[in-house]
Amino acid sequence: MVRLSKRLKAVASLAGACVTLADVGTDHGYIPVYLVGCKRAERAIALDVNPGPLQRAKEHIRQYGMEGQVEARLSDGLAALATGEADQIVIAGMGGGLMMRILSEGQEVAREAKRLVLQPQSEIAAFRGFLWRNGYRIEAEEMVYEDGKYYPMMAVRAVGNPVIGQEDKLAQKFGALLLEGRHPVLKEYLLRQRGQKEGILRKLKEQGRGDIEARAAEIEGDLRDIERALGYYA
Repeated sequence: MVRLSKRLKAVASLAGACVTLADVGTDHGYIPVYLVGCKRAERAIALDVNPGPLQRAKEHIRQYGMEGQVEARLSDGLAALATGEADQIVIAGMGGGLMMRILSEGQEVAREAKRLVLQPQSEIAAFRGFLWRNGYRIEAEEMVYEDGKYYPMMAVRAVGNPVIGQEDKLAQKFGALLLEGRHPVLKEYLLRQRGQKEGILRKLKEQGRGDIEARAAEIEGDLRDIERALGYYA
């Protein structure tokens, strides 16, 4: 069985049983090989926009003897995937802005999937807002800490209309289900963020310049949101 990093193992944990899994930006093809290997997907399609990573994925597919179950395709996002071809789609390890583009350009394919497992590397609040505006319900969330970074991720499904509750500011910044579940890794993240932002605010106030007022006000707003989020753990 292929060994996954802590981040990828958490991504895989959000994937349910499916007939066909599509992994966008597959890189080495670890996720599709793993999920087919543990029989949570009957078959898989590994997609990548770059020939180099796709070749590495093909090598791993051969290494684990899965040529008949895992197919590798050159694809920009979801472009090489037919509507309804995959009942589960994984998009992990890329910037939130790029993931928003992929979901927008491939919206017909994305909306037909029963579940999407998404792990944006940046613009997390904006990405959650994008999901809300485009009628995706967040059904599960996870968060892990690995190699000095925090990685939030979510499993979603297209429901057609914005979901009440997901538009909340704290929900978009920190994840409604992570907050409601009092996720321990989110608490670690909040405490670290509070310490960092308090330190930045002290330095700004020490400078005493008029042009730092807007930045200081922004950080104070962030700190208020962090305190509200930490209130879930009280």
